[in-house]
Amino acid sequence: MGEALLDLDQKLIDRARQAARHITSDIHQHITANTTTAIERTVARLFGVDGVDEDDVPLPNVVVENIHKDGGLKRGAAFWLANAVHYFGYDVQEVAEAVARGSVDLCKVPVKDAAEARRIAQDLARKAVERIDAARAKREEYVARLGMGREPYLYVIVATGNIEEDVVQATAAVRQGADIIAVIRHTGQSLLDYVPYHATSGGFGGTYATQENFRIMRRALDETAEDIGRYPRLVNYASGLCMPEIAAMGALERLDMMLNDAMYGILFRDINMKRTFVDQSFSRMINAYAGIVINTGEDNYLTTDDPVEAAHTVLASQFINEQFALRAGLPMKQIGLGHVFAIYPEVEDGLLYSLAQAQMTREIFPEAPLKYMPPTKHITGNIFKSYAEHVMYNLVSVATGQGIQLLGMLTEAIHTPFLHDRYLAIDNAKYVFNFARHLGDEVMYRKDGRVQGWAAQILTKATAMLEEIEKIGLMTALERGLFANVKRPKEGGKGADGVVAKGPDYFNPFPDLMLPPELREPQGGEGR
Repeated sequence: MGEALLDLDQKLIDRARQAARHITSDIHQHITANTTTAIERTVARLFGVDGVDEDDVPLPNVVVENIHKDGGLKRGAAFWLANAVHYFGYDVQEVAEAVARGSVDLCKVPVKDAAEARRIAQDLARKAVERIDAARAKREEYVARLGMGREPYLYVIVATGNIEEDVVQATAAVRQGADIIAVIRHTGQSLLDYVPYHATSGGFGGTYATQENFRIMRRALDETAEDIGRYPRLVNYASGLCMPEIAAMGALERLDMMLNDAMYGILFRDINMKRTFVDQSFSRMINAYAGIVINTGEDNYLTTDDPVEAAHTVLASQFINEQFALRAGLPMKQIGLGHVFAIYPEVEDGLLYSLAQAQMTREIFPEAPLKYMPPTKHITGNIFKSYAEHVMYNLVSVATGQGIQLLGMLTEAIHTPFLHDRYLAIDNAKYVFNFARHLGDEVMYRKDGRVQGWAAQILTKATAMLEEIEKIGLMTALERGLFANVKRPKEGGKGADGVVAKGPDYFNPFPDLMLPPELREPQGGEGR
């Protein structure tokens, strides 16, 4: 699928990528100048802070709120936790429990030796990184020994709300041929500014993302992998107000993919953009280090905007997501850029438009494991037509060399899919992928024909859009509704009070351990 079939203008591609690089460079200045409560909770979690207090509040929240009330986050939770470890001789969990009891106020613990506190913090961070190293090595061992399925990978969802029932559905799907299991998250969890604790059974429209739920599903899929001789990948959502925390939990529990978009939370969950940009960078750094493939969410744009008129906004966002991901240390093989089979079924030659967009995306991002989304927006109670639409969708995917295929299910837009829906989705994709396996190697598109012409039009409009955003700035573009036809104010949205400017002595040991040297930013001095 590596052959160029669309005769795309490479100069336009270069201009688009350069504009996206400048756009993200401007935002990166904001990212490096600030931290967030979610990032500081992530540091506490990685250090080993776990559990809840007597009111069921997660201890990472308790610790960070204790520091935040005294204005201490500008120095970083890592420093205050390590300083208390040094001062009292406790381990980090004992410090957190003392804070929860009210016997320790972290910012009021005397600083005996700032350099020693930083050294302790670095040791705690190294231990966390070693756990992530071990998880990544275990994944690599599984893949080398058992192998995986064949691209496009068959990606299916489970969404019962009960982790134990999710396990039943997930393992059945893997035995039927699924390569990737995505545990859909409880409706609205992205707006919770904490991560629930324990295994859960009461989710609505999906199952709560908790570390214990991650552990349960990972164990079940590993057992199934040994039985069938194939390694299935596990997916969850590193998004919302706890984006970096969930990335850390996924890294520790060996998830393989994370939905992790730079702008989804801003556009579709009304989360403050200044917070989201900072959080996405830190979460992607963790995903990069852990070997987790991210999935971006451009498919959502065409659920709120016209899939023909707004097709270029998907490509523009892909360029921006690519640059944000590269700045966070993700290699292209871990950047699963998203797009969607979204053309209305009534559009004449919709198949040609769909082929053009999918092939264009493949040619512009040849190394990315592209995630292709189904026509959920157009699914109705006519399950026979739905099945036909999914045949077309699967045909476009195999013909254009997509990497990750989220399978369309007969009734997904109407209610949570039944077990039989999932089986039929897998059966449909397996049939089409086998029957048309090398179709893409045998076709050529007519020069200046409909397919080449549509792709050229999308690229031209996306480049113009990016160059406009380059002039006005990404935050202003989001205010004006340039993406998804959704407008968001710079200072508005949920979680704005969780953004904290770093002080001159801010310290976080993880970037120096996780980022390649060329991407590391200088941190504050040791202080007194």
